[in-house]
Amino acid sequence: MRRLLSLALLTLLMPLAGVARAESHNPADYPLRVHVFNRSQTTFYHMRQADEAKGEGRANLFEGGEPKGIDFQFECDHKLQTSSGFETYPAKWNKPGAELVILQPEFGKPGHYDTCHLKIMMKDFVYVMRNGGMGTEPSAAYKQWMTVHQYDPEHGKDLPIQTGPPTAGAAGAPPAGGPPAAAPPQ
Repeated sequence: MRRLLSLALLTLLMPLAGVARAESHNPADYPLRVHVFNRSQTTFYHMRQADEAKGEGRANLFEGGEPKGIDFQFECDHKLQTSSGFETYPAKWNKPGAELVILQPEFGKPGHYDTCHLKIMMKDFVYVMRNGGMGTEPSAAYKQWMTVHQYDPEHGKDLPIQTGPPTAGAAGAPPAGGPPAAAPPQ
């Protein structure tokens, strides 16, 4: 009888355990932003359907108005997409300083999102794209560029503004490609 009661209780509680682990897919629950520059990944298939993607890459994290470079390893149910132009993905801490969860839009389903877990290593610089190649620059210089160009992805300012024509011989280019803007200082 005791065994039957335990089994019945376990049967009732099992669905609740799944609900407790389920992650929100509401962008409002993800206050941080992540710009994914590159990634290498392996996709695993089951019955000819993509089942999981794992890999590593580089990105910038925007938290509290500050940009930070990150290297990451990831596990996703779908392929991890890189950011286009200045696009960023909503993110939140799963384990502060160690693991982020990001939201990616589901193809063909407007308003629906997939989650992806990134195990991260914080850097003391940010990543930038220059002349088709990836480089780095101090976070403070990038932050200054963000201020001048009113670029703040955490607050919906997803596209930097042009403050004037690029000057000849200016070091660098916009941080992630996209429309021309005055270059951040080196």
